[in-house]
Amino acid sequence: MSMSRILLTGFEAWGSEKYNPSAEIALSLNGTTIEEFKIVGVVLPVSYRKVIKKLPEILVKVKPSIALHVGLSPKSYEIKVERIAINLMYSETGDVDGFKPIDEPIVPGGPVAYFATLPTRKIVEKLKENGIPATLSYSAGTFLCNCAMYVSLHIIATQRLKTISGFIHIPYTPRQAVGKKAPSMCLHLSQKAVEIVLRESIRYLKYQNNRSFNSFVYL
Repeated sequence: MSMSRILLTGFEAWGSEKYNPSAEIALSLNGTTIEEFKIVGVVLPVSYRKVIKKLPEILVKVKPSIALHVGLSPKSYEIKVERIAINLMYSETGDVDGFKPIDEPIVPGGPVAYFATLPTRKIVEKLKENGIPATLSYSAGTFLCNCAMYVSLHIIATQRLKTISGFIHIPYTPRQAVGKKAPSMCLHLSQKAVEIVLRESIRYLKYQNNRSFNSFVYL
């Protein structure tokens, strides 16, 4: 019997940042297991076009039960659990390819937005119970974090994959915040947060599989 899979993604460093903790967490947890779920950790490029092309291929190949995408939020002092991804790309500074979309759709003709299908509110509650600052967020922005979340949910919907998916933002690590007057969270706490998100998502999946209930209320 094959083991169920979790797709865990982070992002490469980009711009003035020489390090991205989301990538380190994805690589650190790659190949490990939580309960009967094996984690497949992948680092995504900070490129709109490459994420739009490669992430669907990864999802179709891995066929995960859970897809958790993680990105960096330099101004955040807590874990931000995203609820909504919008079909929009906007960046004045551009991605690693120099692409600077101004209000362009991620998927032309695609839905305006998708809601995360992870149990977002329960996740925030569980993080707080474990002493980790966390909040629900209703905007993942218009850069690569939102793009990855939207692409993931769109492919799952259109390919009818049996996958729940969502996105969380993590803060700077202390070493990144030095000299920037920015909030931070130590790497091991951010990784613990990721593991809690995954465990709560697994619990939700099992509950969903065993009972008939209104998932919108649960979320």
